[in-house]
Amino acid sequence: MDKGIYCLILECAEPCTVQIGALGPTTFKKGWYMYVGSALGSGGLSRVTRHIRFFHERYRKPKWHIDYLMAAGGVTLTSVICAKTEERLECILAKNIGDDRVEKFGCSDCACDSHLFYRKDSPETEIIRAFEKTGVKPVYHLTR
Repeated sequence: MDKGIYCLILECAEPCTVQIGALGPTTFKKGWYMYVGSALGSGGLSRVTRHIRFFHERYRKPKWHIDYLMAAGGVTLTSVICAKTEERLECILAKNIGDDRVEKFGCSDCACDSHLFYRKDSPETEIIRAFEKTGVKPVYHLTR
């Protein structure tokens, strides 16, 4: 399986507070969220399929920060943008997306401030530019 990095795009229909594992209660505004992840392990980009399946089927208890958010009512996983790479570029991609972040979300294994970012409007064009700035070719997938 190909390895790479990805960005999950979620829409939050209404403001909500979600218990995010050990991170605790976290408030989310109405709008769009972008979660940057790495798929460099043995399963590679099949991790994206796992996220999509978890969102649709809720087949197990939440494990990662993003699972808790995707399990919240009113949050929809709308699409995913991926790129093939063998390099650890997820932190660079997160930096290229940049501001308006949810502190400490999804970054317990790195030195980043966050891997989850908020936008008031759909961020897909911005994410594609961030992938290109990172030096990888983005591939867009719908999750519905």
